[in-house]
Amino acid sequence: MSYQFTRRQLIASGAAAALCGPAFAANGTLDTALINAAVWTGDQGAMSDAVGIAGNRIAALGSGAVRSAIGRKTRVVDCGGAFVMPAFIDCHTHFLLGSINIARPVFIDVRSKAEFIDRIGAAVRALPHGQWLLGGPWDEQRWGGELPRKEWIDAVSGDTPVAIPRTDLHSLFLNSAALRLAGIDRSTPDVPGGVIERDERGEPTGVLKDNATRHVHGVIPPMSAAFTDQIVRQGIEYALSKGVAQVHNTEVDWSVQDAARRLRANGAPGIRFYSFVPLADWERVAALVKAEGRGDDWVRWGALKCVSDGSLGARTARFHEPYLDAPGQRGVWTTGLDEMREWIPAADAAGLVITTHAIGDEANDVVLDIFADAERRNGRRDRRFRIEHAQHLSPGAWEKMARQNVIASVQPYHAADDGRWAVQRIGEERLLRTYAFRSLLDAGVRTCFGSDWPVAPLDPMTGVDAAVRRQTIDGANPNGWHPEQRVTIAETLTAYTSTAAYAGFQEDRLGRIALGYLADMTVLDRNLLSAAPDQYLKTGVLRTFVDGQERFTASSA
Repeated sequence: MSYQFTRRQLIASGAAAALCGPAFAANGTLDTALINAAVWTGDQGAMSDAVGIAGNRIAALGSGAVRSAIGRKTRVVDCGGAFVMPAFIDCHTHFLLGSINIARPVFIDVRSKAEFIDRIGAAVRALPHGQWLLGGPWDEQRWGGELPRKEWIDAVSGDTPVAIPRTDLHSLFLNSAALRLAGIDRSTPDVPGGVIERDERGEPTGVLKDNATRHVHGVIPPMSAAFTDQIVRQGIEYALSKGVAQVHNTEVDWSVQDAARRLRANGAPGIRFYSFVPLADWERVAALVKAEGRGDDWVRWGALKCVSDGSLGARTARFHEPYLDAPGQRGVWTTGLDEMREWIPAADAAGLVITTHAIGDEANDVVLDIFADAERRNGRRDRRFRIEHAQHLSPGAWEKMARQNVIASVQPYHAADDGRWAVQRIGEERLLRTYAFRSLLDAGVRTCFGSDWPVAPLDPMTGVDAAVRRQTIDGANPNGWHPEQRVTIAETLTAYTSTAAYAGFQEDRLGRIALGYLADMTVLDRNLLSAAPDQYLKTGVLRTFVDGQERFTASSA
């Protein structure tokens, strides 16, 4: 059925013509036409069957409008009934780390201590002499829960320094060579917000948590700018192959922002970047914004990330009550309370955008209170405070988030992963408010989705599957882990598109397939709105358009 224009849409088409540039305004000819498609526009229940692109904008919707604007030079793509949707926006990545891990050894699927040792040994033997082994991530839960010790791998690693992150990025595992280079021994004290794991004799085991990892970062040889840019380009190609057109990079340094700016100086990077840098650097960011603005729709800055606490896996997420499996521990404040209470209102007063990592229920409560204090001090404005993860919430927290207009930036795959073992950490009662996506949406909290790549896969299909089905990756919860928190497929796609665009202050030009909007679209090989849920993980990306250009094409498309 052809898409029919309403009067409002006909008026909008005039605006679209102007946005698409003088060529389209003059002759009304499309550059690209996608026909014979199932087009989900991102509007509630709105579907179409064709979409036309002129320049970098959506210029026509519906087969009648699209076919009438096809000219001699228009590229016509017959989608064969494929599903066309607004391109995915991933609201939480560690893009450089994820990109590096594409080519690093794999440890995340290790199932035993012996296999872990063998993989480390093989990875060390494959390294050029003098290099550190820095990846990829590991997960002790997959081999029974025992944290690794340096003695496991010293014999197979020798003088090669090893510093590999746990899957949540809140712990590092070092061998003895790396500990020596970092100057860590039994006399090294813990730092605020960090833990050096020690054995029964008081010797470091090799596991460093949260702020304790800073001992190591200063001795790892830095990557050159040229190598960083090469790695980021590799990540861009990978993201495009998964239908991702934009990432929000919530990093703990400036590496991705600097690389993205260098790439932008030489043209369009291929995907869009929204950069969050450390809250402690807010004055530097304010000066940058004053001097250079906030970038453009390819690379944007002016946003800050605070890390308030640690992670559930490392037992460093901050809770009101102790961990069940570590009764003397409630987690840590990775950023001091005094600093958060000073820096967040100050950065907000400077007009900067702020998001805060908060995992434990106490951390979420404290962050919400600091956000409220900043608004009281600085007055009402469209600031769009965000909480990254909003993982474990106190009773009433989602209603408070809704009242304060705080965005929940969450990662559905974590529920499928952590659901295997989270009950051991905090018990059933607190799990009722864990990864509470349904409760957040029902309370009216704007909720956007992301991956936390490389903590979780970048592929949005893994997040889609986890949000809708909530099955744990061990297969133990076929009907869903806390299934009362499942969300619908339409809600899931909205969280990855229009709400994600809102979280990035771009809802007027991205996140929907609408006349005049930027032409960022993903073409999938099945209609997610009608597909059986067990087909989500089998869904493939056929094409990815960013800024009107087809930047990924599957070999079978």
